[in-house]
Amino acid sequence: MTRIVAVVPVVPDYCYTQAEITAEVAPLLSHGASHRAVIERVHGNSRIDTRYTALPLERYRDLGTFTETNELFIQVATDLCARALTTALEECGLRPADVDFVIFTSVTGISAPSIDALLISRLGLRQNIKRLPSYGLGCVAGAGGIARVHDYLVGHPDEVGVLLAVELCSLTLQRNDESMANFVASGLFGDGAAAVVMVGDNRAQPGPTVVDTRSFVYPDSEGVIGFNVGETGFEIVLTAEVAEVIGKHFPSNVASFLADNTRDLGDIDTWFAHPGGPRILEAFADSLRLPDDALALSYASLARVGNLSSASVLHVLAAGFDQPAGSDGLLFAVGPGVSAEFVLLEWPA
Repeated sequence: MTRIVAVVPVVPDYCYTQAEITAEVAPLLSHGASHRAVIERVHGNSRIDTRYTALPLERYRDLGTFTETNELFIQVATDLCARALTTALEECGLRPADVDFVIFTSVTGISAPSIDALLISRLGLRQNIKRLPSYGLGCVAGAGGIARVHDYLVGHPDEVGVLLAVELCSLTLQRNDESMANFVASGLFGDGAAAVVMVGDNRAQPGPTVVDTRSFVYPDSEGVIGFNVGETGFEIVLTAEVAEVIGKHFPSNVASFLADNTRDLGDIDTWFAHPGGPRILEAFADSLRLPDDALALSYASLARVGNLSSASVLHVLAAGFDQPAGSDGLLFAVGPGVSAEFVLLEWPA
């Protein structure tokens, strides 16, 4: 089995209360008092206390073209990924030259060469490192990235694999978009990144093992969540149907996945759920009939940093990374597709 030996979450330098962000953003999204009242209500119901932003809050008033915001994405995303990966490798006693394989994922900016390539010279990664940059998975990519690094390491048990996830959602802000989806997104998503270091079965390093993974893509749900790319950049697609998809599919998905690994819901000690927002977390808990405190790690992350898309579930994993020997954990997320990814973890004796 592969093992996760380090998870390091990072955030930008600028932190604001939800009320501060609402006061700054609401006038940028709407010129009408009635719409501003809606924005304030939506933001206030998010169960978010603080969020981090790539730029000082006042800078968002004057951001111009998609070209400008994407250039900022490349700069800030590279810095955050460098910090996260450097710290993660130090925590598990590895060097940049030890990394054999890296998956990079983001859905809030575009770079060619990709961010992982920009890190090779900067951090001293090997020139023959195998890279797999990914775009389009969105919120599911944190769980999916762990699963795909696991897949690689199963076939390369002597090697080290890394997942890098970074999202700068604030740079996708669509001004003068008075859609409810944009109002919700402007109060929900934050900026942050994470690095995960994993090793193959032949490397003797401690950490939770990846027991198994599973992927699902649900039919006729392409328009439920995602981005449309327009002249001003990434325009959010976000509907209430996400919770309906979860309620319809998760009970059977989770039950069959756990049964195939000789477990059931009662065997899971810790739940690492993507903190997509209060309604998403409620849908997870309701569909799986979980106790009230089962998703406490996810609610705490949501309150602290908001929804970080692909990096969010990795922040949750980092917060609950130290578990008693013999514990089982289930890490999962949903994203565009609608797609879902599940990762079964075990903390060995």
